[in-house]
Amino acid sequence: MVRVRVLGVALDPAQEHVILLKPVAEPWDRILPVWIGAQEATAILVAVQGAPSPRPLAHELMLSIVEELSARVERVEVTRIDDGTFYAAVTLDTPLGVRVVDARPSDAIALASRADAPMFVADDVIAVAGIADTVSEQPDAASAPDEDARIAEFRSFLDEVEPDDFED
Repeated sequence: MVRVRVLGVALDPAQEHVILLKPVAEPWDRILPVWIGAQEATAILVAVQGAPSPRPLAHELMLSIVEELSARVERVEVTRIDDGTFYAAVTLDTPLGVRVVDARPSDAIALASRADAPMFVADDVIAVAGIADTVSEQPDAASAPDEDARIAEFRSFLDEVEPDDFED
């Protein structure tokens, strides 16, 4: 498993939301795009940005339930990809022991973002579905392309990629 963080949320040319997961440590030079719905994208962005909501959102409710049951979100994992569909699991540390719950990656990431829990992706998922990281490099001033060029390159990638490209 590779520990990741949310790099951002983007729109592809078809106006579909894509969450970008970036490995935290080297040597990975890839990011993992996961297509998600608009509501899920909003839920993740609200959590990542720490924006307050006037009433609890679904993932805030889930976290409240976990905490009320004297449990905590230990970690979330994107475990596999099958026919272009990503699968995830939420690991909970409960008074009755560790429990692993099946989840959609978007829900797992939204929950982990609120619980400040680590997120992981299986090595083979990044190997199969990851793309070259052209957007989050820390360029040095002398040799790296400027920010606009990196963004243009990533937009070009999004213009050409389709979810079906990640099917085995």
